[in-house]
Amino acid sequence: MDAPPPDGRPRPPRRLLTTTGAAQVSQLLPFGAGRNGRPASSDLTEIMGNVARGDKQAFSALYDALAPLVFGIVVKVVRDRAQSEEVTQEVMIDLWRQAARYRPEAGAVTAWAATIAHRRAVDRVRSAQAAADREHAQAAREHTTAFDEVTEQVETRLESEQVRRCLRGLTELQRQAVTLAYYQGLTYREVAETLRTPLPTIKTRMRDGLIRLRDCMGVTT
Repeated sequence: MDAPPPDGRPRPPRRLLTTTGAAQVSQLLPFGAGRNGRPASSDLTEIMGNVARGDKQAFSALYDALAPLVFGIVVKVVRDRAQSEEVTQEVMIDLWRQAARYRPEAGAVTAWAATIAHRRAVDRVRSAQAAADREHAQAAREHTTAFDEVTEQVETRLESEQVRRCLRGLTELQRQAVTLAYYQGLTYREVAETLRTPLPTIKTRMRDGLIRLRDCMGVTT
């Protein structure tokens, strides 16, 4: 069994929404049973008063009078027929729930319904556009992140391969000295002690080795 609506008012009987020149909407809508005759505009104020008191038959008459008007307004804004039928449902439910707020001195029932319909339609368009914008932004972020990660991996790999190729162009002592100093973090003196080579020789070999590496990798100063 359906839960009672938030405002505590009884739900009107369900009916299928129909629109001019279209088949019945497959979605059940909480509207009254409907009547073949449509009330005149002068009767709508009285009908709205009855709807405000929870009269389901009055709501059925109100629905028959206003649903085509509401749908026509909504579809001009929303453009999509299926979404327009959903928005029309929302508007008619608003009319049922807000009937007690209607004030005849503020304008005709049709004008009041038209205002609600237009506002609901604009809200739906804005909501759909906002959702589309969020999806596009998210897709752009994901694409950019993925591209940056791949680019970084490729550049790192190419750089590593280039360094290894350039190191192979050094003498054995130069390669050992550079590797110990820059990949293992040893000082010049520690490199000299590790390789059992005089410190001045290590400094000279490393200087020459670094120059050759710079030229090999195309580094400019």
